Amino acid sequence: MRARVVLRFIALISRFGLAALFLFTAGAKLWILKTFVHNVGELLSSAHVNYERWQWPVAVAVIAAEIVIAISLVVPRTVRLGAILAALLLVGFSTFALYYVYVLHGEPLECGCFGGIIGSQLGLKTALRNLGLLIPALIVFFGPPRIRGVSEARP
Repeated sequence: MRARVVLRFIALISRFGLAALFLFTAGAKLWILKTFVHNVGELLSSAHVNYERWQWPVAVAVIAAEIVIAISLVVPRTVRLGAILAALLLVGFSTFALYYVYVLHGEPLECGCFGGIIGSQLGLKTALRNLGLLIPALIVFFGPPRIRGVSEARP
C-alpha cells in the first residue's frame, strides 16, 4: 500500500513538474521572442530551410506547443494526451539536435530552449537532457497505480 502511495506521488510530481517546465520554457522564449526567432532562423538556415519564411511560424508553433502541452498536463481529462505530446516534442527536439550535430556537422549554436535564462547549446547534451525527460513523460502516460479502497472521481 505504501509503495503505491509513493508511486502515485512520483506520478503527480512528474505530471506537474513537466507542466511547469513547459510553461517555464514557453515563458522564457516569449521573454526574448526576437532572439528566440533569430535562433530558430539560424537553426533552420543550417538545415537548408528557407529561414526567412519559416522562422516566425516555427518559433510560434514551438511556444504554442509548449503551452498546449502544459495545459494538457494540468487538465485531468487530457493528462495522457499531454504526456504523449510532451514525449513527441522531446523526441523531435532530440532528433533535430542529433541531426544538427552529427549529420549537418553544425557549429555550436544557442538553441534558446530556456530563453536567455539558462544557456543551452544544441547538441548531444540537449538531446540527452530531452531524452531523460521522457522518463517523467512515460510515468505520466502510464499513470499511477490505482489504490484499492480509495474512490476516485471519474471525469
